[in-house]
Amino acid sequence: MSAPSVLYDVPGPKAKTRNAVYTVLFLLALAGVGWWIIATLAEKDQLTWQKWGPFFTEGQVWTTFIFPGLLNTLIAAGLAIVIALPIGSLFGILRLSDHVWIRVPAGTVVEFFRAVPVLILMFFANEFYSEYTDVDSDYRPLLAVVTALVLYNGAVLAEVVRAGIQSLPTGQTEAAKAIGMRKTQTMTNVLLPQAVTAMLPAIVSQLVVIVKDTALGGAALGFSDLFSQIRPISNNYFANTIATLTIVAVIYILLNNLLTAAAGWLEKWSRQRKTSSGTVVKPLDDGNNEL
Repeated sequence: MSAPSVLYDVPGPKAKTRNAVYTVLFLLALAGVGWWIIATLAEKDQLTWQKWGPFFTEGQVWTTFIFPGLLNTLIAAGLAIVIALPIGSLFGILRLSDHVWIRVPAGTVVEFFRAVPVLILMFFANEFYSEYTDVDSDYRPLLAVVTALVLYNGAVLAEVVRAGIQSLPTGQTEAAKAIGMRKTQTMTNVLLPQAVTAMLPAIVSQLVVIVKDTALGGAALGFSDLFSQIRPISNNYFANTIATLTIVAVIYILLNNLLTAAAGWLEKWSRQRKTSSGTVVKPLDDGNNEL
C-alpha cells in the first residue's frame, strides 16, 4: 500500500496513468479551443496585418490614443490609491475603538460603501458634481471616478486593516500594556506595523482592483482613460476592435503585474529592514518604574 500524505494517498501506477491521460486530453481540448478561436478570427479577417500593423509601425496610435489614455488611467488610479489607503486605515482602526459612539458610526459608513456598487457611486458622484458644484465638465469625470473608487475601496481596505490587526496574537497587546504603552502607542508602534506585512497581499489585490475599475469610468462616464480609447482607435484603424482590445488588455496586465512586483519588493525590503534593525519605543514614565 502506498504511504499516505497529509492530504491524500500517493497515487499508484493506475492512478498516475489515469492522471496522465486526463492531462493529455485536457491539453488536446485546450489546443482545439485555441485553434477554433484563431481560425474564427482569421475567417473574419481579424488577424490581418492591416489591423495589427498600426500598433507596431505607426507611432501616432500610441501618442494620440494609448499614451494619453494610459496617463489618465494612472492619474485616476494613483489619486484613488493615495487617498483610499489612509482613509481605509483610519476607518479600520476606528472600527476597533472601545467607544461605541466611534465604533458604530465607523462601521455603518464602511458597511454602507462596501455594499453599494462602485459604478453607482460613479454615477452619483458625477451627478453631484454636476448639480451642486462648479467643477469644469472636462474634470468632472475624473473627480467622479476618483471619488467613487476612494469611497468603495476605502471601505474595503478598512475591513482589510481591521481583520489584519485582529489576526495578531493578543500577547502583542498585553506585552505593550505591560511596559506602560498607551493604546495609541500600541496601535501605531506595535500592532499596525506587524499587521501591514500580513495585510499586504490583500492590500495589493485591492490596489489592482482600483486600477481595473478605472475602466468603468471610461465606459460609463466618458472618462478619457485607456479603456475609452478602444472605440476611436477602432474607428480610425480599419475596425480593428479585437486587436485594440488585446493590446489594451495586455497593457492592463502589465500594469497590474508591475504593481504586484513593486508590492513584493516592498514586502521583502520591509522584512529585511525589520530583521536588521529594531525600533525601541520608550514606555510611559509614570514615576513607578524605579527598581
